[in-house]
Amino acid sequence: MKNNHSRAIRTLSALALLTVIPARAADPAPDQSSKPNIILCMTDDQGWGDVSYNGLKKIQTPNLDAMAAAGLRFNRFYAAHPSCSPTRASVMTGRNPNRGGTFWPGMTLRKQEITIAQAVKKAGYTTGHFGKWHLSGGKPGMGRALPAEDPLHPGNFGFDEWYTVSNWFDTDWTFSNNGTPEKVPGDGSDAIVAAALKFIGKNAKAEAPFLAVIWFGSPHVPLEPTAADLEAAGGSPYYGEMIGVDRSMGTLRDGLRKLGIADNTLLWFNSDNGAWVDEKAAPDAFGSNGVLRGHKGELWEGGIRVPGIIEWPARIKRPAVTEVAACTSDIYPTIVDLLHIDIPNQVRPLDGISLVPLLDGSMKERPQPIGFWHHGSETLEGGPAAWNDNQYKLHKRGPDEYELYDLLADISEKNDLAATQPEILERMKAELKDWQLSVLGSIRGEDYPEKKVLAPEPYKAK
Repeated sequence: MKNNHSRAIRTLSALALLTVIPARAADPAPDQSSKPNIILCMTDDQGWGDVSYNGLKKIQTPNLDAMAAAGLRFNRFYAAHPSCSPTRASVMTGRNPNRGGTFWPGMTLRKQEITIAQAVKKAGYTTGHFGKWHLSGGKPGMGRALPAEDPLHPGNFGFDEWYTVSNWFDTDWTFSNNGTPEKVPGDGSDAIVAAALKFIGKNAKAEAPFLAVIWFGSPHVPLEPTAADLEAAGGSPYYGEMIGVDRSMGTLRDGLRKLGIADNTLLWFNSDNGAWVDEKAAPDAFGSNGVLRGHKGELWEGGIRVPGIIEWPARIKRPAVTEVAACTSDIYPTIVDLLHIDIPNQVRPLDGISLVPLLDGSMKERPQPIGFWHHGSETLEGGPAAWNDNQYKLHKRGPDEYELYDLLADISEKNDLAATQPEILERMKAELKDWQLSVLGSIRGEDYPEKKVLAPEPYKAK
């Protein structure tokens, strides 16, 4: 099977679509003055097909297209989960979100986890979070300005500054500026990028490396763009919000250039899950996942494969498109590897891998599979799961109900191979089960020094 897999990869590499970054020697360990600034941007419910470079026609996304044309564009970038809070937990920790008990939107991030903000502070970085947090629990629904006394606000997970709301936001919103409510008129995407650029400018002036996490509230419902953006999108509220996102990404990129720090800034962009496509009732109202099957909330490719781009002129000197599978869980270990950070109390296992070899041209395919598990619980039957090993994807739909797809030949997951590829099916079933058993141990708290899950700090919103 390995030979067949290698042969398929070689065939794919011959396609004009795939551009591999030329191999070169890895950069030496950076000193304090050369450490890259890091900006992690994530949209909310943007589908794989909601960028012009993936075929979007309803509007254009010129700034995201320019970023993709200048950097490394992923054709196979995955959210660790088909919904928002769990994917955000994967970015923070490098672990599948089920390990830390973040199974579903609105669930908290455990204080026993180690976050990316805490990690980079060990390397001398200043840290800031801007926009949607959605890892502090609390009431469902619209985003609220988190108070300073909330034990689960970003400041209690390693962020020096935070300009944050608990969940989604739109126009004329009230954000929490380090615990103080602050209402901002206009588009919410513009608002959080403006706040982030103040933080970025301050650190650029001080020549201090920084991590800025910018999590948009768009194009998530309730879909209330500005009147100008709605008109520019031809009356589509969803794409009006995408116009705001694209514009704000352009503002961010321009701001980095005006500050003279764009070259040595790693700018990473992706969505938190696929678009919520209603194929029957309103097929154009909530975005597009292109040729991918399914939507947000499902483990079909449409629920988890999302736009992904890294721009970093100092390191990615020539634009490239890659078919290597990558995931939001890879963000944490990639940055820890780049900065050569030693974290003696690291919570393991990590599900993500370092993508530094991909940046430097030596990774031709992902060295280990990616596991997905929706509605995790304390049993193996706690919801659907999937196992992606580069070429093949095993989809566990229910107890003893499995489907198998060749993603290299069948991107739309139309041809179930479970009956015709029994050896691959059984191998991947065993691998998925082993991984799920490991996740169950993490859910019980076995990864922590205490060997148990500690009760969260009590807090009652006013």
